[in-house]
Amino acid sequence: MMTYVNTIWVVLAAAMVLFMEGGFSLLEAGLVRTKNAVNVTMKIFVDLTIGALAFWLVGFGIMFGKDAFGLIGTNLFGAPENISLSLKLPSAAFVLFQIGFAVACISIISGAVAERMNFKAYVVTAALVSMIVYPLSGHWIWNSDGWLAKLGMKDFAGSAAIHAVGGFAAFAMAKLLGPRKGRFNSDGSVNVFAPSNIPLASAGAFILWFGWFAFNAGSTLDASNASLASIALNTMLAGASGGTTALFLTMKKYGKADPSMTINGVLSGLVAITAGCAFVSQWSAIVIGAISGIIVIYATLLVDSVKVDDPVGAVAVHGFNGVFGTIAVGLFDTTQGLLTTGHASLFAVQLLGAAVVIVWGLLGGVFMAKVCEKTVGFRATEREEEEGLDMAYHGIPAYNELERFTDLPTGLYDFEETTGIVVAPVNNKKVLG
Repeated sequence: MMTYVNTIWVVLAAAMVLFMEGGFSLLEAGLVRTKNAVNVTMKIFVDLTIGALAFWLVGFGIMFGKDAFGLIGTNLFGAPENISLSLKLPSAAFVLFQIGFAVACISIISGAVAERMNFKAYVVTAALVSMIVYPLSGHWIWNSDGWLAKLGMKDFAGSAAIHAVGGFAAFAMAKLLGPRKGRFNSDGSVNVFAPSNIPLASAGAFILWFGWFAFNAGSTLDASNASLASIALNTMLAGASGGTTALFLTMKKYGKADPSMTINGVLSGLVAITAGCAFVSQWSAIVIGAISGIIVIYATLLVDSVKVDDPVGAVAVHGFNGVFGTIAVGLFDTTQGLLTTGHASLFAVQLLGAAVVIVWGLLGGVFMAKVCEKTVGFRATEREEEEGLDMAYHGIPAYNELERFTDLPTGLYDFEETTGIVVAPVNNKKVLG
């Protein structure tokens, strides 16, 4: 009977995690400019299609296959359902849940490279993340024979294996890709590109928050696990705390409650608690979330200061707070934390693990960027960027009303007075906008 209950729980949790991709899509579409909203949505479809298939075919085996030297799995390729589990759970349910995690790691990169990346390059990136970059970090941390797992590293649901790796891969790729045209001035000052739709971005954040309960609590893989409820509560408290400190800090710093920073404060709290949600107390979850809401603001400023253009703040949210959440386990773990028990051994392991995922994320990002450069091309052309990636790569705008085209270059679109519609040229043909 327990197997059936666990199956239902994990399949539902997997569905909620996969539904988070809708959150990523709305969040990114709301934070980028109107002319690139379709493109970010299409990239999420790439994650859910090509990324999911690539992970099922190759990535799962590298992550959970028979270990070689603590570094890589060597079997289960194209047959992940053959994994032998000690859980009361069908292997297919476990594979489905892991696909949700892999897809989430890809989507972290999507926002950081938005508005100027060649669409074909993103397809290549999605495949490489799900086949190589994410599965290797996952093997080291989550495969029982992985070298970091053997050292005792704790990362319950992926602050390190997913968020930090994805965030620092995003940093490397955004740096090599270069900023959007006009983003930085010669004196280093930053030009703000206004988001297209904050309510849309907010809806995306709410969906992500909802899915995060499955992301964390679903990682128990056991509906009868006594810590399931406390994991969910810690998730809620950390997200709320991160949003609170980001909201108050922006009010103090800028005189206004910044919506995008509040959104990212919530997400930062969720990222930071992901590693320790099963290992820390509720008060610790609040503290972790509160610190993450501060980190995201100053990390965003730091990323801007080194002229890395991250349109949605993915590096600050996932990279910096993924690392912080990993280290926080070593500080606040109820049985081994440095601040809670005085023991330093876990803290040292968590520091090592954090350093490893930073380096691996950066190397993985450079590797993927170079592969794209040598194959399909990495950056969109200047004309494609100016026109907007929606029309350049997909042939359709996000919004059809005339006023939505005010930020597009003149000469590319015609307005037919008799019909009151916009006409956009695509491949020497005209399509109705």
